[in-house]
Amino acid sequence: MSTIDTQQGLDYVFKVVLIGDSAVGKSQLLSRFSRNEFSLVAKATIGVEFQTRTVMIDHKIVKAQVWDTAGQERYRAVTGAYYRGAVGAMLVYDITKQQSFEHASRWLEEIRSHADKNIVIMLIGNKCDLGTLRAVPTENAKQFAQDENLFFMETSAMESTNVEIAFLMVLSEIYRIVSKKSLMANEELEASNNTRLLKGTDITVPIDQEVETPVKSTCCLY
Repeated sequence: MSTIDTQQGLDYVFKVVLIGDSAVGKSQLLSRFSRNEFSLVAKATIGVEFQTRTVMIDHKIVKAQVWDTAGQERYRAVTGAYYRGAVGAMLVYDITKQQSFEHASRWLEEIRSHADKNIVIMLIGNKCDLGTLRAVPTENAKQFAQDENLFFMETSAMESTNVEIAFLMVLSEIYRIVSKKSLMANEELEASNNTRLLKGTDITVPIDQEVETPVKSTCCLY
């Protein structure tokens, strides 16, 4: 895992939320991405926790704030507020638990009702190292992701399979969208400025009192 020197300052801070049922491995994915660690003794997340990691994308320093939201039903009302400001989401299910995949549509509806309409969402099939226990066919998940316009990847937090790639893919797509918006805003501002310059300003120039007919002179100011 590479370390980025942030003494020069950050260019962007992106908030990403991990969502999905309890025990699908959200906390382990976060731990693997942020600290490159994995614990065989997992405990349920209470409320909301977050970790950060700074990465380089297109020569820009990007700080990812990854929020681990509790999957238990009793915390759903608490975590709803934390969707605000999120620009990315990792919707995680366990490939060995069909029910966790079936609940993905409910989680998707929840985040789309709370988050920005342009949020980048990736469907994550975690625990792909447990292939012999697979309950969710890869093709089913791919089709769901395609139908809902989501990115899709299967990962293993334990073996570190595709974890780095998945997070960086989401962060890169967020950066692409944000950069595009910034470019469009700059172009609109430049066009607006050019329009004002082309219109110019009408100026009435004072004249000698002896001249009977007033004279109005118009010029362009740059």
